[in-house]
Amino acid sequence: MHNEFWPPILLSLKVASLSVILVFISGTLIGRLLTKTHFKGKVVVETFLLLPIVLPPTVIGFLLIYFFGRNSPAGILIEELFQSTIMFTPWAAVIASTIVAFPLMYQTVKTGFQSVDKDIEEAARVDGANEWNVFLLVSVPLSIKSIITGIILSFARALGEFGATLMFAGNIPGKTQTAPTAIYIAMESGNMKLAWFLVIAMVLLSFLMLLATNVNPK
Repeated sequence: MHNEFWPPILLSLKVASLSVILVFISGTLIGRLLTKTHFKGKVVVETFLLLPIVLPPTVIGFLLIYFFGRNSPAGILIEELFQSTIMFTPWAAVIASTIVAFPLMYQTVKTGFQSVDKDIEEAARVDGANEWNVFLLVSVPLSIKSIITGIILSFARALGEFGATLMFAGNIPGKTQTAPTAIYIAMESGNMKLAWFLVIAMVLLSFLMLLATNVNPK
């Protein structure tokens, strides 16, 4: 029981942690960029970035296999560089989780940046701050609540990713089996005790993360 419970939980936490680092960096930078710029077709770009929210996980999994499979240009390049395919590895789970979690981070931080008083940013520029300093020392601190919320929600989404991960990373015990896939397999095999333990653990983790979004500093 111990050997069946902890590995998928720990792997899920590791995958979600790596994913949230990636979405924090990409979501914050892209959110800032699209908040400050206006161009023709911007609404199309933003709609594309939010697509993973509404796409079925199987569609995301299919697209990941298509673009990163052994016969794809990216898949061939990865195999030449690392002598291994990325499919059915923990990194495949990280990629899948990052893609489904990104829209939550992006949309949340974008809302935070839009709420920043533009006069404060302009005052910093007048005082000699360049755009990078304005971003780091003014915009980010004033958007910190939205950023923290985005991190928590993205982590929770990455932690619970199932469909795309199952298709792209597989379900290899001790290697790519995350908690959601372990629950599915436990139910399929009739191991309801293990399934319940995993479900309770995931519910508690998700509850604590959602609770954190309501108590982070204003």
